Amino acid sequence: MDPLDGIDEIIDLVHESRSVPMSRTNVMIDRDHLIEKLEILRSDLPSELRKAAAVLEERDRIIEAGRREADRIISEGETEHARLVSVNEITVSAEHEGARIIAEARTEAQRLREEVDDYVDTALANFEQFLTRALASIERGRDKMHALREIGTFQGEDAERPLPF
Repeated sequence: MDPLDGIDEIIDLVHESRSVPMSRTNVMIDRDHLIEKLEILRSDLPSELRKAAAVLEERDRIIEAGRREADRIISEGETEHARLVSVNEITVSAEHEGARIIAEARTEAQRLREEVDDYVDTALANFEQFLTRALASIERGRDKMHALREIGTFQGEDAERPLPF
């Protein structure tokens, strides 16, 4: 269940609850039903947070794998470059080939880094969107609660004044 849907259900439950007799601010809610909804919400939130942490861990693993691969490619390029340079007849050719291999390795490493950055950016943007929706839902709920409190406070002041007759 989407945590935002759970929050919306709880808000709807409060809105749909009957008022306590002689009160505009207090409502009667099935305690077990409300606790059940809150427990479901509480169990769903950690899974969303675990998913975000898993995305970050995956990003770190991908970046590290890319770095290792880039280092390996660069090392192979440098090794190949050194081998080619050691052969006297092909020294010039070896320098060019080694430089090409290193340039390709660096290009490939940069491409891998950019792919990882794009993947992580997308995952973080999705998580940011989830958090933004959650905050907006919470803000709406608080605004409704404050509005209900204001209505109840206004009514409460009338009840304290003596009757006009």
